Amino acid sequence: MTTSSTTSSSGSTSSLPPLPNGIMRLSDYQAQQKAAALKTSTQMGEGSFMTLFTAQLQNQDPTDPVKNEAFVAELAQFSQLEATTSMQTSLQTMVNNQQQSSMTTASSLIGKAVGIPNGSAVLSNGNPVNAIVNLPAGADGVQIQVMDSTGAAVKTLSYGSQLPGPMNVTWDGSTDAGGTAPDGTYSFSITGTSGGKNITPSWSTMATITSATTATDGSNSWLLGYGNGKTVALSSVQQITN
Repeated sequence: MTTSSTTSSSGSTSSLPPLPNGIMRLSDYQAQQKAAALKTSTQMGEGSFMTLFTAQLQNQDPTDPVKNEAFVAELAQFSQLEATTSMQTSLQTMVNNQQQSSMTTASSLIGKAVGIPNGSAVLSNGNPVNAIVNLPAGADGVQIQVMDSTGAAVKTLSYGSQLPGPMNVTWDGSTDAGGTAPDGTYSFSITGTSGGKNITPSWSTMATITSATTATDGSNSWLLGYGNGKTVALSSVQQITN
């Protein structure tokens, strides 16, 4: 009987009987598929994996069928691929839902006053500026200086002992000279004492939101517009009032 010589992946040579026309050995088919895959793509999708897996079963060598261990291993690979694909789809769905939720939240804040962390005091049309000073340990006293764009002090607000928690303050636009400050953007400098020690509290100025847009840095985060073209990240907002 005529035999043919084949070389295994380990380099050893064995004699196997010839196969009928149209039948390909599994090792030869795998080599062809691997070469084709390298030409087209370095990644295999779920559909491609299933096609290859089915073809392997259809074209396996009758004299050397796939062993149970190899069959189970390939099934495990397919299950892992399917789970990864499903997880990727679920994560993408979650991201899309989060983006929709953020858009709804951002748009619902238009027309409402929100706290801008360490924000500027925007004086407009004689409307007072409201702010919230954070005093987690309370204070023996608090002093707020309102400064104009040049850094000059316009108004000094002094407060006595404060309980722990947020402290609401209002600047009506008046100046220390007895006049009214012109419309514009001002800054705060807040200091105080607590337990005999100097403190520099953080604060939030309240501003009315006029717009909501997505950031241009590709982060898909939302920016809230207020004042004269100023923006604040939605994630930074800690206080909201009607």
